[in-house]
Amino acid sequence: MTSLYTEIEINAPKQRVWEILFRKDQWKHWNTFLFDCDSKVPFQQGREVLLSLRRLPHDEETEFEPLVKLVQPSVCLSWVSSFPGFLNEHLFELQEIGIGRTKYLHKNYYSGILTRVFLPFIREDERRGAQRMARELKHYVENF
Repeated sequence: MTSLYTEIEINAPKQRVWEILFRKDQWKHWNTFLFDCDSKVPFQQGREVLLSLRRLPHDEETEFEPLVKLVQPSVCLSWVSSFPGFLNEHLFELQEIGIGRTKYLHKNYYSGILTRVFLPFIREDERRGAQRMARELKHYVENF
C-alpha cells in the first residue's frame, strides 16, 4: 500500500479545528484543494458525499463520490473513493498537543492494481494539494 502524508501544528483547540474541518459547506471560504458539491449531504458514517478536488490551484476540479468510513468527532474523519483496480482513502486526524494547540494530520492511502498506473501522474500534485489545504486550514482557524 502506498501512502502520502502531511501534518501541521495549529494554534487553536482541537474542537475549533474540527468544527471548521467538518463543515464541508464552509470549505469554499478557506480550502482550495477540496470542494463540497452538495451541501445538503453532511459527513455521516456509511454515507456517500459528492466532493471535488483541485490538485493544483489552476487545474480543473475533479468530482468524486467517496464513502465516509469514519466520523469520530474532534478526532478523525475518513472516506474511501474507488473504481475497479484503484482505491484511495483520505484520513484526517486531529491530535491535542498542548493547551489550545492541535496537530492536523492528512494521510492518503492508495491500493489496487492500477495504483502503479495512476499514482506516478498524481502523487506530487496530490501531496502539494494536501499541504496547501493544511496551510489554509491553519491560516483560517488561527485568523478567524
